[in-house]
Amino acid sequence: MSVAALPAELLEAARAPYRSIGRFAHGFAGGKLAADPAYRAILERGLLQGHERVLDLGCGLALLAAVLRAAERCSQDGRWPANWAAAPRALSIRCIELRPRTVERARRALGGAAEIVQGDICVAELGAADAVVILDVMHYIEADAHRALLARVHRALAPGGRLLLRVGDADGGLRFRIGQGWDQAVMLARGQGWIRQHCRSLGEWRALLLECGFDSQVLPMREGTPFANVLLCARPR
Repeated sequence: MSVAALPAELLEAARAPYRSIGRFAHGFAGGKLAADPAYRAILERGLLQGHERVLDLGCGLALLAAVLRAAERCSQDGRWPANWAAAPRALSIRCIELRPRTVERARRALGGAAEIVQGDICVAELGAADAVVILDVMHYIEADAHRALLARVHRALAPGGRLLLRVGDADGGLRFRIGQGWDQAVMLARGQGWIRQHCRSLGEWRALLLECGFDSQVLPMREGTPFANVLLCARPR
């Protein structure tokens, strides 16, 4: 098991719902959760602890929701890693995803475990949240729309809320270029054609967050991967 992976019992609990929508989805969920360090970091470090209303923007198949619900079950069953922060207790998980077919499949997999809404996160109603999570989405949004979206997130967050924003660092050299190539390959595999990516350096992302009313801290998020990813943990000022 990769150092980036979730513990085996937690990983299996998180991917189990996707078995109902097909072998490929089940395999994809398992592979993503085993290789992506973000899910483990969020749980191990307690980044969503104490945030009861979670909003996941650009959620895809809603893997984060599956992970959070699996974490609750594993904690209740006494299967939670003793050296990790306490498991999050999300009373509500709301997810917004652009692609209708992906939304339909995520709903079939998770049932009532999360509210999954079809919409464009740049214009969709965000509601109120204690934590907002945006993983690997911003570079697909026009650069001119970044500021407006982050300002809307700032307004949606309750006092003491948190934004978790994962982005690629455009100053990351070869690792960044590998990440760009990987993302483009994913888009081509989905039949979406060539997609222009709208990227920034880490310094530029942090400056933009500051302009939008956030203080931020940086967590490297490339463990076990060839990518120049970082997780920005931001709080409204």
